Amino acid sequence: MPIGFREAAPLAVMLAMRLASGPTADFSYLVLAGYALFGRAHAIRALGLSWLFTMINPGLAPEVDAATVGRHAVLFAAAASAMLHGNLRSGSLHMRPFAFATLLLGLFIALHSMLFSSMADVSVLKATAWVLATATSVSLWSGLSGRQGEKVARQFFQGLVVILLASLPLAAAPLGYLRNGTGFQGILNHPQAFGATMALLCAWAMARLLAEERPRWSLFAVAGASLACIFLSEARTAGLALGLGVALAVSLGLILAREPVRHALPGLRSARFWMVTGMVIAAGASMAPAVVATVQNYVTKSGRAQAGGVEVTGLLQAYDRSRGRVVDAMLDNIGKHPLTGMGFGIASEPALMEVKRDPVLGLPVGASVEKGVVPLMVLEELGIFGAVLVALWLLSLLRASARGGVAALAVCLTALLLNMGEAILFSPGGMGLLPLILFGWAYSCGSALLRKA
Repeated sequence: MPIGFREAAPLAVMLAMRLASGPTADFSYLVLAGYALFGRAHAIRALGLSWLFTMINPGLAPEVDAATVGRHAVLFAAAASAMLHGNLRSGSLHMRPFAFATLLLGLFIALHSMLFSSMADVSVLKATAWVLATATSVSLWSGLSGRQGEKVARQFFQGLVVILLASLPLAAAPLGYLRNGTGFQGILNHPQAFGATMALLCAWAMARLLAEERPRWSLFAVAGASLACIFLSEARTAGLALGLGVALAVSLGLILAREPVRHALPGLRSARFWMVTGMVIAAGASMAPAVVATVQNYVTKSGRAQAGGVEVTGLLQAYDRSRGRVVDAMLDNIGKHPLTGMGFGIASEPALMEVKRDPVLGLPVGASVEKGVVPLMVLEELGIFGAVLVALWLLSLLRASARGGVAALAVCLTALLLNMGEAILFSPGGMGLLPLILFGWAYSCGSALLRKA
């Protein structure tokens, strides 16, 4: 169901404020926070728009001086909305099991931070922001009725499609390559962020092609265009996460469904699905040299990726080139602190970590950490025991997503696999907010089926 004028109009006004000027951009976050208080669906849209406000291409919108404060205002407003339209209204203190598990994990991380982190305040505040974003997302999505949840999910999908469509014209303009000149970033601020966003959209579209008995032509167009954008972005982690995520979702979906393929994946019975697949295979075979050159250009990031002066020729070599030094530093820290870890959200070399603090209270409001390979990151920061708790939390998320169908599982797996190269799982202040919103949707798909059963 497409979003109506009454729902789209305030979103368009807030987006226009973000794009217009510095003062209106600052104010747009506060308006967005107020909008989030009107209901669960409003809060979900507000979180999505807050992510877009933060990740938008700097060539399209002015910088926001109070962006960090604005993001937190929207997040707190969304959390308040979840309570106002949930527990407080019903008079019950009931909390969704997964949201409660998230809260317990956050409490463990906060306690661990106070004991072992070299920057306890940074670790505790990062843990608080992550717990608040994740638990809020789960509570908001799970609190929607079945029909309302499907409606908001479709609107969220359409929002990602709008990002795709708005980005396509920039493929022929320097503004689309503002970050490094070769990687396509569309209307977002970085090619890696754009590639990851398109991977999530493509996984969702591909899974819907398989899950719907008569897939619409528009889904084929979205899947193809978003896949092309991933190649243009040169985001190799996004491409790998997409391929593995969809493949694993289909395989696990068939195993868990315990029913014939034609029932578990009705899209495979569609004539148009096989017609489009055949056309793609035929076109790829007829243009094999061009396809190989495109893939090679993607793997080598237009020839920029080199290892020891030798051009990278494979994914493993490319991965080692881009993440090798970071992985070595993490492994070294794991060897030094295998049980306790070194502190949540702390850089592998803490002395080089730049922490931005609030000038009034001195609280840390920004402390970006460049890490990839989240499993190693969790071991490095939380130690073995903490890593086990995070693994159990992830298994619970995947189980619920698997019950929700192939689309929910594909999006969830793709979002998690993005963390093999970009550590966004615990980063609600940047690119990581989008996957956290989608985790809430994926979890709610499975929990809704349990409520019906």
